[in-house]
Amino acid sequence: MDDYLTEQEQWERVKAFLRSNGAWIVGGVIMGALALYGWQWYGKHQDRVALEAAEQYQGVIEAFEKRDRTGGLALVAQLKEKHPSSPYADQADLLSARVYVESNELDKAAERLRHVMDSSKDEELALVARLRLARVLLSQGKADEAIATLNKTDLGAFDSRFKEVRGDAYFAKGDKAAALREYEAARKSSGIQALDTQLLDLKIKDLSGGAAATREPATASAVESK
Repeated sequence: MDDYLTEQEQWERVKAFLRSNGAWIVGGVIMGALALYGWQWYGKHQDRVALEAAEQYQGVIEAFEKRDRTGGLALVAQLKEKHPSSPYADQADLLSARVYVESNELDKAAERLRHVMDSSKDEELALVARLRLARVLLSQGKADEAIATLNKTDLGAFDSRFKEVRGDAYFAKGDKAAALREYEAARKSSGIQALDTQLLDLKIKDLSGGAAATREPATASAVESK
């Protein structure tokens, strides 16, 4: 029927519609504009926050590289306070753990690593922390706790590293059969390229040959090596 209305009649209908619904239309346009502006502001804000966290993390690295332990740890504390949910805060905790390992403050290193392991939203960082924590626990003579820490599935590329460290833990307990089993599984698992295969082969050879192994399992000094 509208096809038969004159242009004047159609225009009158449009004006009547606008009079009845104009406020809603204008409100919708305004709300849409505000939503768009808010989204753009949020994106820019997130970029600024990420950049600030990255700059603070770089400061942490530089402080530790200069052997400024006190300054570096203070910067880590500031980064964690201002950006607690940032992956840079987790990275900073991993660096702090390394510093504590180097000074043989293994309890403090374990505390930092456990925090990242339990709270990081980055799955890879959490696995790195778990692996390093197991090494620290081994250095503390806590082989059973290290094994419990390593009991996790869905390891992906970390599978071989977890198996090797688990083998070290069994070796520390004196269970050479279990250690050999873990070493051989590590040799066959995915992610083998991440390991020192010469060292792993030596461990396997020593145990499978029946000779008394003289090596000590990996200590906390090797925490950052893998």
